[in-house]
Amino acid sequence: MSLRYLTAGETHGPQLTAIIEGLPSNLTLDFEELNFQLHRRQKGYGRGRRMQIEKDTAQIVGGVRHGNTTGAPVAVVVENKDWTHWRNIMNVEPIEGTDEEKRRVHRPRPGHADLNGGLKYNLKDLRNVLERSSARETTVRVACGAIARQFLAEFGIKVAGQVIRIGEIEAPVHNLSIDELIEQTEASSVRVVDAETEKKMEAYIDQIKEDGDSIGGIVECIVEGVPIGLGSYVQYDRKLDARIAQGVMSINAFKGVEIGIGFEAGILRGSQVHDEILYSEEQGYYRASNRLGGFEGGITNGMPVVVRGVMKPIPTLYKPLQSVDIDTKEAFTAQVERSDACAVPAASVVMEHVVAWEIAKAFLEKFGGDSMDEIKANYNNYLAQLEKY
Repeated sequence: MSLRYLTAGETHGPQLTAIIEGLPSNLTLDFEELNFQLHRRQKGYGRGRRMQIEKDTAQIVGGVRHGNTTGAPVAVVVENKDWTHWRNIMNVEPIEGTDEEKRRVHRPRPGHADLNGGLKYNLKDLRNVLERSSARETTVRVACGAIARQFLAEFGIKVAGQVIRIGEIEAPVHNLSIDELIEQTEASSVRVVDAETEKKMEAYIDQIKEDGDSIGGIVECIVEGVPIGLGSYVQYDRKLDARIAQGVMSINAFKGVEIGIGFEAGILRGSQVHDEILYSEEQGYYRASNRLGGFEGGITNGMPVVVRGVMKPIPTLYKPLQSVDIDTKEAFTAQVERSDACAVPAASVVMEHVVAWEIAKAFLEKFGGDSMDEIKANYNNYLAQLEKY
């Protein structure tokens, strides 16, 4: 069975829920690690007040017993602590009251799904759109990715992320190991390894916020220990780099993705792009460089997977843009919902977990089984096969 999940819930509803299907039995889960990953998503310079209100904690309410998965669907719930302030507004049952009391939204915000969603689903209260299209949903996506991340760790696969750019400020290139990268970015308010860059980014975000504006940036995910052979060239929808790209593009506000050197490949010669193949008794086949980000032909080649994504500025502005009232068709400034001046550091965390999920899914497709023991046996047999090649 293929690994998959579905999520449900609204940004101001009582909870967010995910159902994960396809996890093997006997995967031991570290619940503190799971909640640590949720906490990471809430950190980062430039976040708004909600991060002070919500302290996300995942509750597993199905599919796990005594700390181990059972092979049944895993149900994950993250409660919204702010729900008490929205109980009437987001009530499932009908309630009486004015539009103001119901907090009806009729002025769509540029850059959001408000107007398109309202037109598509014929909804006259755009709150029904924004409540579900909100980036709050990434909370349970991170929870799902955190479980996938623990699965990958069983096979020595490590996942890291970093911020490459926030607006005009770019982080310098470094040569840190993945363990050093994880340690140093976790200590940074903007998930960079350079202290001077961190200060510049903080000051830049402060200025953006003072201007009533928002700013985006570029984030990078690196995955080490991925074996050769995940994904496939035989069909378009089995290419793992394409599936990762789709996953990254599905994150709220992401407008571009690249693997390895990405768009830079369009301005370089072939000799400057492709990675030469080498061989040694210790390493087997490997590449002299990793410009293609761990992929050839849609298949992992054993080098670290390197993915970058670009996040646009959050469209909810405290200096709102012009919009049109769907009731009167008159021009107004767009309604303001509470928001962040910059969520790029948090987006880096979300992308880590989206990429981890896609790699775990491909890993299970390649080495699938119903229990961890079966999968590990399949994996070890494959490694033995590679050694003989």
